[in-house]
Amino acid sequence: VEHEIERCRRCPRLVTWREKVGSDRRRSFADETYWARPVPGFGDPAARLVVVGLAPAAHGGNRTGRMFTGDRSGDWLYGALHRAGYANQPESTGRNDGLELAGVFVTAAVRCAPPDNKPTTAERDTCLPYLAAELELLSEARVYVALGQFALHALGTVLSLRPRPLFGHLAELELADGKTVLSSYHPSQRNTFTKMLTSEMFDAVFARARAIGG
Repeated sequence: VEHEIERCRRCPRLVTWREKVGSDRRRSFADETYWARPVPGFGDPAARLVVVGLAPAAHGGNRTGRMFTGDRSGDWLYGALHRAGYANQPESTGRNDGLELAGVFVTAAVRCAPPDNKPTTAERDTCLPYLAAELELLSEARVYVALGQFALHALGTVLSLRPRPLFGHLAELELADGKTVLSSYHPSQRNTFTKMLTSEMFDAVFARARAIGG
């Protein structure tokens, strides 16, 4: 699945954007070679917790080649996972930074960085088979955490949830197979700078995930 994701060129707009960002590098990363390809999920194959985000950030995952790595959202996510005992360190700066995850797998609804962080519905639907394939392989998963409404609706589509689950921070939905979907505000700067999401609120999500999934 990982190799299939990395080779994907199904969405022309996203291919053009991710490669343009990789060639027109941000000044602070001018000396780096950007990944500029689709980004696969990352983590423990035996994970009981699966975290689903929106898409790689242009100068985060699209630069480093790993989900939530090299940007502020990643600082929040891996910091919270570290505090909850899922990660061996609180930072994620690059693919070779020594980060190891235990009991958690981190992925996203869309695998290419989208312009303005806004993938289209068609791009989401084109990408969802990759999420479905990952979830099928993650047979030990018991809890899914959706970061934001977009991720929740993508996850609901993959899991064939009807009616569509309603988003709310710490909203909880128990599935017929005994698994649970939790919702959280996305740790974007828009949410963290405005205090829509605080570290205490984010920690509560993963404390609940730990309580449910072990």
